[in-house]
Amino acid sequence: MNPRAAARRTTLAQVAARAGVSVMTASYTYNQPGRVSAEARAKVLAAAAELGYGGPDPSARSLRHGSTRTLGVVLGEHLSYAFEDPQAVSFLAGVAEVCAERGYGMTILPVTGAADDGERVRTAAVDGYVVWTTADDDPVLAAVRAMRRPAVVHGGPAVEGLGLVGIDNRAAARAVGALAFHGARRPAVLSFPLSRERATMVAAGADLPDALFPVTRDRLAGYRQAASDAGIGWDEVTVAVCARNAAAEAEAVAAGLLASPRPPDAVAAMSDEQAAGVLRALDAAGLSAPADVAVTGWDDAAVARELDLTTVAQSLRSQGAACARAALGGKAPGTVAEWSVVRRGSTRPD
Repeated sequence: MNPRAAARRTTLAQVAARAGVSVMTASYTYNQPGRVSAEARAKVLAAAAELGYGGPDPSARSLRHGSTRTLGVVLGEHLSYAFEDPQAVSFLAGVAEVCAERGYGMTILPVTGAADDGERVRTAAVDGYVVWTTADDDPVLAAVRAMRRPAVVHGGPAVEGLGLVGIDNRAAARAVGALAFHGARRPAVLSFPLSRERATMVAAGADLPDALFPVTRDRLAGYRQAASDAGIGWDEVTVAVCARNAAAEAEAVAAGLLASPRPPDAVAAMSDEQAAGVLRALDAAGLSAPADVAVTGWDDAAVARELDLTTVAQSLRSQGAACARAALGGKAPGTVAEWSVVRRGSTRPD
């Protein structure tokens, strides 16, 4: 007999009958083994092996108990981003750490603008959701909210009924921007995407369309205030919007800025990966930081320490853990995480 075919036909009641025990004893063998004697457990497992019974159906057990013991992470990127982007890796590690502590699994739900994104979220067998930072107009937010399960958004946007975990991006950008723009006359910003279309562009800050990603919007607002504090108009700041958080793209964009008629003498990047690309472009052009161009990053990743990069320090791992704890606890708190500016050798001295 084909064991897999037999497993589909065999029931727990049949296993119990073969073992000569009650159905409850057979059930306890799989679900609460501490309540079953070693002898009874051995009889049940032997009968199950004989009949080709592999154990209770996990999906049926989830329906009975009203829990899948799985947390869903809604990631507004291609799945490979979860393994390639250092910030995403750190964040997901924090989520996974809490899931492991609580005995939960983690399911990554990538959403990339496809028509079935909402359906993928709605049909996921999960007890709660953690939503990676996304745009104000992302329809998956409505899909998550409609499920009425515990859910937390990382970085924004703020959604009524959902938790929110992140740092004060505007204040952090103003603080690190003050170091980037100190002594500068032609400052530039290397920006994250403005919307889910992820269009690349280079424009004066004052000419940018509205940013629908709250993280991008708040950081641009902070940099704008830093420029104003330094006596620089926002229309004098060049903003280069990148489609992805990738060093290679940032290097190409920075190379174009450096070759332009008005090359920057300061670049505030929204990630350490972007800043690393800027530093490579400087090196290729025979320039250096901060003598020719001051450079700042964001996140205080390992590459920032390697490159002596002034940056914003935040723990995305801790934020991921905070999101997971909130989602698994069934609460929807507003949590402002800690951040600080780490000053290193890539910016000009006072």
